[in-house]
Amino acid sequence: MNRSDDAVDRVDGHGRPHPPERGGEAETLLGFLDYQRATLAWRVSGLDAESLAVTVASSAVTLGGLLAHMVFVEEYWCTYWLRGGELGLRWQSVDWDQDPDADWHSAATRPPEVLLLEWERAVETARRNVEEALAQGGLDAPTLRVGDQGEAPSLRWVLVHLIEEYARHNGHADFLREAIDGQVGE
Repeated sequence: MNRSDDAVDRVDGHGRPHPPERGGEAETLLGFLDYQRATLAWRVSGLDAESLAVTVASSAVTLGGLLAHMVFVEEYWCTYWLRGGELGLRWQSVDWDQDPDADWHSAATRPPEVLLLEWERAVETARRNVEEALAQGGLDAPTLRVGDQGEAPSLRWVLVHLIEEYARHNGHADFLREAIDGQVGE
């Protein structure tokens, strides 16, 4: 599903496309998701490995860890759940019982350009998977993977969850980026 022309033409000074104000439900959800993704890209842009490892106060959250976490989130919800595929090899070898936050910790061994490329690829794969699901059943389409209790969230639920995940972590990214170099913004 392509976003409407009014959203494409409205990009702010940080490269974030504004969601359509008069779009349909799918168009609006995808518009807000793209806006949140672009916000994360803006918050991590131009940073080196040292900056991506900065923490604030007693939190262990870093921008690099956040970026790696969002790679996992995109793959988990849009490949594993939505399309019934397997997680990438990077995640298949993780002992999640030993390190439940392995996605966050994996950033420490990855250069910034690799982290960003992995995230961009995960987003592109997620976009393709969402487009396929939309074409096959719309927002009500259930995920192809079913949970232990027999539940299969809808595509709508997956998209809202992704928006929520990005929005929550973009708040963290705002604080981290301000601590790194004073850059602020909405």
